Amino acid sequence: MAGKQTMTKEERKAAKKAKKAASKARRGQIFQAFKMQRKEDKGLIPWLLATFLLVTGVVFGIGWLLGIQWMLLPVGIALGLLGAVIVFGRRVQRNVYSKADGQPGAAAWALDNLRGNWRVTPTVAGTTQLDAIHRVLGRPGVILVAEGAPHRVKGLLAQEKKRIARLIGDTPIYDIIIGHDEGQVPLRKLQSSLTKLPRNLAKGQVGALEAKLSALASRGSAMPKGPTPQGAKMRNVQRTIRRR
Repeated sequence: MAGKQTMTKEERKAAKKAKKAASKARRGQIFQAFKMQRKEDKGLIPWLLATFLLVTGVVFGIGWLLGIQWMLLPVGIALGLLGAVIVFGRRVQRNVYSKADGQPGAAAWALDNLRGNWRVTPTVAGTTQLDAIHRVLGRPGVILVAEGAPHRVKGLLAQEKKRIARLIGDTPIYDIIIGHDEGQVPLRKLQSSLTKLPRNLAKGQVGALEAKLSALASRGSAMPKGPTPQGAKMRNVQRTIRRR
């Protein structure tokens, strides 16, 4: 019977050192994110303090009613800190989405950060004006996410729907246009909109659907992976696309 492998003293020391370095790096990243967010978000500190005090106060109040307020105080402080961290993360996320909103490639960037069993194919159709259709496969079926000028992407959506329907038959096809007008979905709500769609397929059917659609060649233009940096010359980007 093979013995269980044990780490040597040097290996344990190296692993502990690596873990400590990774933890230090994470703390540094959080601190840098906090400094950047504080510069742009004047309400950050008041919101964090209010959340911490409110959560801690509620737990302490419950403890006072039960006569164990000092016992629950450490729990309240821990939960207050957790609440403040959650609020911080939400406000950072909102700030990131507000900066990306309206930039070419923003929807592809948001889809690239999807959590869960989603199969994303960016830019299955597009134009030289950087309008694009991205295809998402999941339990709801096929979701086509469009970004760009509505009068152009509506035509692209219709063409892509027709093309896909020939292969998948009755499988549901949904479409989403990113924007702030009526019937459109803001970029920051894209992920939540996908998760709210009904689950029409079993997990195994998603893989079979992906295999069917893999035969479709991408007709899209080469969109930038993520929002185009502010100040980028759109004419140069479009010229690059035409060459491809």
